[in-house]
Amino acid sequence: MMKNTIYHAAIAAALLYGLCGASRAEETKRLFMDVHELDSVTAAAVADAHQKDLAVQDAHGVNFIRYWVDEQNARVYCLAEASEADAIRETHAEAHGLVPQQVYEVSDGPEDAAPGNARLFLDVHRVGAGQVTAEDVAAAHEKDLAVEGKHGVHFVNYWVDPDAGEIFCLSEANSADDVLATHREAHGLVSDEIAEVVQGE
Repeated sequence: MMKNTIYHAAIAAALLYGLCGASRAEETKRLFMDVHELDSVTAAAVADAHQKDLAVQDAHGVNFIRYWVDEQNARVYCLAEASEADAIRETHAEAHGLVPQQVYEVSDGPEDAAPGNARLFLDVHRVGAGQVTAEDVAAAHEKDLAVEGKHGVHFVNYWVDPDAGEIFCLSEANSADDVLATHREAHGLVSDEIAEVVQGE
């Protein structure tokens, strides 16, 4: 009887630990896109800052996945996993002091690796808080994929924050105009901003 009690207690403890561990693991899988707006920026400077981020990210439970540099408009976009937005801000603050102006919690679409044959563009749609769902963006993305070849565009992925109404689209193309033409033909939702970017990991 005593053995059974100990056995059941051990099973219960293991299940409880597993459930708690699972919830912690899931918590770290929240995806964020943060945006730095600077006076000036170069891809080389961001590569250096990114290495500093990587050196301290574990202490804050952050995993930086990828970043994009828009040198012309002095913007940097960072994609990361974390338990909360503040963890990302704290990592940047400790690493180099360049804290992002915005941090969006996002979901992403199915990634299709960029062939690397053309220039890389990041375009941003601002549709308004609560005016879009992840399902809406997935449907629009399918329409983009259906016509992208006509314009020489290759959509790599997208990220959406429905609460903020922000959509980020990453694509390869010969020009920004080709990306805009694809969106226009596919669904008519032309982005509010588009810029050529340099990607880093």
